[in-house]
This record gives sequence, structure tokens and C-alpha cells, in this order.
Amino acid sequence: MKIIKNLPKDNQECGWFHTSPKRVPKPQLKKSINARFVVIGAGFTGLAAARQLAIRFPNDEIVLVEAQEVGFGTAGRNSGFVIDLPHDIGAADYIGDLAVARKTLHLQQQAQVLISDLVAENNIDCGLERAGKYQCAIEPKGLQVLDAYKAGLERLNQPYTIIEKEELQQHIGIHFYQKALYTPGTILIEPAAFVKGAADCLPSNVSLYEHTAITSVQYGEKIVLGHEFGNITADKLVLANNGFASSFGFLQGKLLPVFTYASMTRPLTVAEQEALGGKATWGIIPADPFGSTLRRTRDNRLIVRNSMSFNPKGTCTESQLKVAYQRHVQSYQRRFPMLKNVEFEYTWGGAMCLSRNHMTFFGQLAPNVYGSLCCNGLGTTRGTMGGHLLANWLAGDRDDMIDFLLNSEKPCANPPQPFLSMGVNLNLMMGQHKAGMEA
Repeated sequence: MKIIKNLPKDNQECGWFHTSPKRVPKPQLKKSINARFVVIGAGFTGLAAARQLAIRFPNDEIVLVEAQEVGFGTAGRNSGFVIDLPHDIGAADYIGDLAVARKTLHLQQQAQVLISDLVAENNIDCGLERAGKYQCAIEPKGLQVLDAYKAGLERLNQPYTIIEKEELQQHIGIHFYQKALYTPGTILIEPAAFVKGAADCLPSNVSLYEHTAITSVQYGEKIVLGHEFGNITADKLVLANNGFASSFGFLQGKLLPVFTYASMTRPLTVAEQEALGGKATWGIIPADPFGSTLRRTRDNRLIVRNSMSFNPKGTCTESQLKVAYQRHVQSYQRRFPMLKNVEFEYTWGGAMCLSRNHMTFFGQLAPNVYGSLCCNGLGTTRGTMGGHLLANWLAGDRDDMIDFLLNSEKPCANPPQPFLSMGVNLNLMMGQHKAGMEA
């Protein structure tokens, strides 16, 4: 028997969660049960996997287990960009191998279709908008990134618009940036609202249990998952818990649980909205990966996301939140001097699961154990499609997308501790320092 020691324990102040539509969580599991399939983690990946397993196996019960409340964990803490385009930061033009880029583009566009259709069919109130995204730069290094990415998009034959400083203010209302590369294909959502809505319209043969942490597991012909009040005995286990897969004994020494941090303001008054100007909603990603991501939401709040920390246990500390908050204040004041009296209402941390080689995992982990894991910051799209395709594969399907994921390179091994933590933390510190004004 393997004891699960690291459990999700996110801080309380997730703005997306608290400002999203309220719902009644599904009850905690308080007995022992049996199921053909058990899915661990009710985020983008787990919800997609459970939904599609239920469709493909309509006569079987699918059990979906979430350690916290749906929308409160990692899935509800990202910036809400559903991005279509590949963005390979290891390639000179951010596109890299064209064949891989085209498959990635198709994969992420299909994820957008799944998300959009689900929202439309079930009237999920998550602010979905086909708003595109602005990739903005202020420093010479950032401007070079935009030029390189422009060349890569031309090679991939994808549309873009270069917006110079004078015109950019009309879009986002601020004078801070020198230039932006606008790509129209990105969808913006409120992530916690989306996963809450997706959880409440699951097929009838999905049993969702919230606040049900798995504390032990036995592998074999049957998978036995222990929880506070009993066991779940399953024929097959699907892991959709990203970095926490290591706690279950898989991909150990290959995953990097990196936290990012965000702060959300109170709603802007009418006068403050007029002072800001620009479009009613927008999303900005930085030219430098260590820079600041920004959102203007439909309820007229502003979000600043920057700062990173390496947290091997999958939780962040109060001191890390305080440091991030101070950085958010500085970044906000640089960008929004006309709104200096608008305070932050929420500050939170959220986990990303990265790998050193930027690769994901899709496929079989052990007999009767499967996973779609390590989304490398693309959980909205890669997670959604990974869960959906994993279910289809378990139902016996094979297609180009499944083969692409099965045959892709897997996450590589990390250096041993303590060198891993020392190296990652140093890289994060240096990256944030070198970002300069982009942060």
C-alpha cells in the first residue's frame, strides 16, 4: 500500500473562485464503493476524461474524485487564456518544428471547440469571449521576442496584427507598452466559473465526489483507493491530477510543481473605467515568460499575474504570497498610474506542472493505471484535449491526435535533490530579475 502524503491545500483568496457563480458542491464520499473507472482530479483534464468516459461507456458508473471543491484548486487559478497557437519557448521563432507545431495547433483548436460547445450547450456562465490576446513588450529583449514570434507565425501561416504604442492605448487603455503582437484565435474564460459549470452538467452516469482526498492506493488487478471513510475499488484508474501524480508513485523525479501568483482588484467605478479607457475586456501575455500577465474582466476588475516559486509539496506559503503581492502592487502601479487608488481584493497562488523538456505525459503508467499529466501551463487546452482523447483511447480508438500524444517525447528526469531545488529556484530568481520592466 502506498500512502499519499502530499495533498492539495490551496490558499483561500482565489479571486476567480469567489467572484464566479455560486454552486452547491457535491457531497463528500462517506462509504466504500466499486466502479469500473475512477478519475482523480476534477480540473480541465479530469472533467473532460470523466465526461467522455461516460459517453463511451454509458452502462458503467464513472467516479470522479476531487480533493477540494471544484473550481477552488489549480484549474480555477489560472489566467483563463484558452490559446490556440503553439508557443515553444525553446525554439528561436517560438514555433520550432513545423510538423509538431501544426499538430499542436490542431490539438489546441479542437480543445477550443470542446470548451465552446460545452459552454453553449449548457449555458455555462463563464464569460467566454473570442477576444484574442495581446502579447506585449516594453524592453528591447521583449521587442525581439515579438519579431521572432511574428516570423514563426508567418511560417505557420497564422494571422496576427502588430499594434504600435500609439494605437495600443485604444485597445488596452494604458501607455506602458511599446508594442503588441495581437493574435485573434485565443478565447478568454473565467476558469473557476467554467469548471464549476462543467462539473454541474456531467452525464448522469458520472458520480462526482468533492472534498474527498485519496490518502492511500494499492495497485494490482484491482485498484484500491483509500479515503477518510472507506475505499474505492476500481477496474481502471485515470490520473488527472498533474503534479500530484508523483504522490501516487508516477513520474517521480520528472515533474516540477511551480507556483504562479495573481492578484485581482475590486471592481472599477464608472469614473475609473472612463479613466482607463480601452476595450471592456482583454488579456495580455508578456513577451518575457517571467513578465506580467494581465486581464480585464467583464465585471471590470483588473488581474496581475507574475512571480514564481518552486514548491515540491504542491502548496505555497504565506510568506510567498506576501512577496508576490508586493510585486503585483509594483507591476500594477507602473501600468495603471491613473488607477492608483484601486486596491487588490484577492491574492492567490496556483500550481503549474512543468517538465524540464516542456513535454507532457499521455498514456499508460502501470497495469490498469492511465494518465494525462504535466500540461506545462496549457491546462485549459492540453488538459481538456488530453482527458478527452485518453477516454477515447481507453474505448479502443486510435487517430492522428491520439498517436501524436502517445508517441510524443515524455517528461525527462530532473537532477537529484538538493541540487534540483537550488537550480530551479536560482533559475526562477534570475528569470524574474532579467525580465526587468516586463515584470
